[in-house]
Amino acid sequence: MTAAPRDAWREAGRRLLAKAVEEFAYEELLVPEPEHEHEAEHEAEHEAEHEHEAEHKHAAEPAPGPSSGPAAYRLDLGDGVRWTFRAARGAFGAWRLVPGTLRRRPSPGDGEEAGPERLLLDAREALGWDGPTTAEALRELTATRRAEAEVIARDLPAAALADLDHLELEAHQDGHPCMLLNKGRLGFSASDAAAYAPEAAGEVRLRWIAVHTGLASYAGVPGLDAGVLLAEELDAATRERFAAALAAACARGPHGADDFVWLPVHPFHWDEAVATLFAPYLADGRIVSLGEGPDRYRPLQSVRTLANLDHPGRRNVKVPLLVRNTLVWRGLSTEPTKAAPDISAWLHSIRDADPYLRDELRFHPLGEVASVAVRHPLYASVADAPYRYHELLGAVWREPVAALLRDGERARTMAALLKTGSDGRALVAELVERSGLAPRAWLARFLAALLPGLLHCLYRHGVAFCPHGENTVVLYDAAETPVGIALKDFAEDVNLLPGRRPEYAGLPERADAVLLRWPAHELAHSLLSAVFAGHFRFFAPLVEEHLDVPEADFWSLVRAEVDRYHARFPELSDRFEEFGLLAPSFDRVALNREQLLGGGFHDRAERDEGFDVVHGTVANPLATASPLTEPAPRAQHPEHARHPGHAGHAEHEESR
Repeated sequence: MTAAPRDAWREAGRRLLAKAVEEFAYEELLVPEPEHEHEAEHEAEHEAEHEHEAEHKHAAEPAPGPSSGPAAYRLDLGDGVRWTFRAARGAFGAWRLVPGTLRRRPSPGDGEEAGPERLLLDAREALGWDGPTTAEALRELTATRRAEAEVIARDLPAAALADLDHLELEAHQDGHPCMLLNKGRLGFSASDAAAYAPEAAGEVRLRWIAVHTGLASYAGVPGLDAGVLLAEELDAATRERFAAALAAACARGPHGADDFVWLPVHPFHWDEAVATLFAPYLADGRIVSLGEGPDRYRPLQSVRTLANLDHPGRRNVKVPLLVRNTLVWRGLSTEPTKAAPDISAWLHSIRDADPYLRDELRFHPLGEVASVAVRHPLYASVADAPYRYHELLGAVWREPVAALLRDGERARTMAALLKTGSDGRALVAELVERSGLAPRAWLARFLAALLPGLLHCLYRHGVAFCPHGENTVVLYDAAETPVGIALKDFAEDVNLLPGRRPEYAGLPERADAVLLRWPAHELAHSLLSAVFAGHFRFFAPLVEEHLDVPEADFWSLVRAEVDRYHARFPELSDRFEEFGLLAPSFDRVALNREQLLGGGFHDRAERDEGFDVVHGTVANPLATASPLTEPAPRAQHPEHARHPGHAGHAEHEESR
């Protein structure tokens, strides 16, 4: 990865600056005040006389706002510094800046850019940051901006993006829409980012190690023992090569080869953590380096999860990285890693026993079907060590999306639907055009593919996933019409209701011990915050601009799908009230507050102090959405819509 091109660097700064103002204002980290229109116009005209012609050429035309129209605002940040802009307000009280209107008063001068870095420095006192916090925020912002510039420099027109398969498209996505510092990957050097970051679209070969069962344990779903897993993930020649390396190491020590489990290690993590922090166990023979595997992998947006390029039918591999990105260090917690196959088997049993999920929907929990958890004896004895020292080594194998696809089908993360191509055209507009459907009809199909399974798991089974944009994969038929979803991340992102409920009768003990429990109104945030406020808050205005579907109409379509589910299952009406998806308001989840005001979050012993950092409440657009004047078209579920994984684990063993 070389230095970012100047134009891409500047554009990345513009995007991050606007995002900082919009999201900090949304979370009330900063509170804009109305600006007198005539003052704003006068200052804008005065400054425009001195701006470079190229700046005018680059600035986008103002996007249409809600019916109330954009208004002028200011942020007074002390010492005479003021940022002014025009913005419209959207659902949830969201802020949407008019492009080209954000300016600092006075301008920085001396050729300095009024970019996101300057905004954070200006806002330091308002945010209450001390020196170390300010320095860390700038460090992560600079790294995020560099990664954003890399995405921009490699960007493609919408039509080309639509032609990419799901792995290639991962390299073009924009990161978490709610969080300003969403691509920091602190711990990566520049060369590491060039080799291992998703936007680099590189190829990674994993190292393999063997760990003595005194330190490591294997877990798998029924029928998938360690031998079967290795036979499906490694070719015979590689297994023989690794077995010979282990046998040679055991010949020099007290351990037998049968007393080891094998797992892959990311090459960065080997160098950064395993070769150093696990040096005592490499020295005494309880960890043995087996060599490099032959398959090429590509990192997904989560960075630590990789998909097999050479054998797409083989499983994705999730491995720890001693890297901090967004809110957390990207390790693997030992107990949830052990429990992952039990959780997956239970979720599959729920789906397979429920005719609605099994026969009417394309609803696929992508099973985390095998895992190896490794403990570090020294750090295990330090219970109050920062949590990253308890998440240092392990692996999880997940079913690949490719195994779900039928002829002509495609898969894309839901996050990809927020993508706009280098030609200014939204990916979703390209997909709608290819489908041949009217925009409202396509959106209705999308919502029918997305929501019913999530609603049913929540209401009927008391199970909440974390279906944010990266965890939710949308399946499309050959005509680019959404037909179903696949869901990722279970071991730490599936939550349940409190108590011993009948729905949880088959829950394995190991899964029960690690899954968090929350009251219904908080469990509802799996949809309210992860999907509605966390994704649709950005998707709805994109739909309005590129599909000419007003935001109010979009929310009516969402409400219609929820109402349709409620009408289908009236026996669950008491639960509809309990979860409150249609309540007038709900708590605002504030991820930037959690990241930037977390009070030692990154170094405490517990990964999570609570459900999420919340700040105030937001109005729920579903509560006031107007009824549709005509029935929305429904996704059709033909008789063969039974998901391919339902026929039994044996039939699709390779897809685990």
